[in-house]
Amino acid sequence: MDRSPALLLLLALGLCEYRHRGSYEMKVRSRSSITRVGQRLELECQTDSDSGAFWIRQDRSGTLHFIAFISSLSRVTFEGNQRTSTHFEASKDQKIYRLVVKSFTPQDEGNYFCIMNIHQVLYFSHGQPVFLPVTTTVATTTSGPTPQRAITKDPNLRTPDPESSTEKELNFFCHIFIWVPLAGACLLLLIALAITIVLCQRKAPITPSRCTS
Repeated sequence: MDRSPALLLLLALGLCEYRHRGSYEMKVRSRSSITRVGQRLELECQTDSDSGAFWIRQDRSGTLHFIAFISSLSRVTFEGNQRTSTHFEASKDQKIYRLVVKSFTPQDEGNYFCIMNIHQVLYFSHGQPVFLPVTTTVATTTSGPTPQRAITKDPNLRTPDPESSTEKELNFFCHIFIWVPLAGACLLLLIALAITIVLCQRKAPITPSRCTS
């Protein structure tokens, strides 16, 4: 039968009554603040009892991860029922239970809890949040000339020239003043010619010689 502390913790959660506060006080604090990846993190859980403690981490999604169990005899058991860990250190000094993350990584971010099982009752400490600082990138400004982007011109798109527009308008009005009277004169000439033809046709039987000349 697997006697891993993680399995024992799950069994305790299912069979034992648990509560966050009781007659036992538990305080979790961080002895160092995390400012970069690879930094050493030291946590302490100060309690009123000497019955052993669990270290649990809750990640951003709310999933709980068992880290270590420290017995009342300072015997440490890590995940997988291992006695040692390459990433964590755990120890006990009287009623203070310590946890050390040797090299902090983004996967270690979360809320850290200390849990004690006293007379089949689980006591939870308040969570200690440990997260890397959020870095913001500030755009640097230079005093030199701003590089210009290459602009591809569409040959079909042309910027109107004010002078050419004015010239076109003048030409348009000149054409109106020239061609409108000319068209009127041509129209009058056609009307006169039509009247002359009509009159000649009417007078043709009397004086045909006039029309032919």
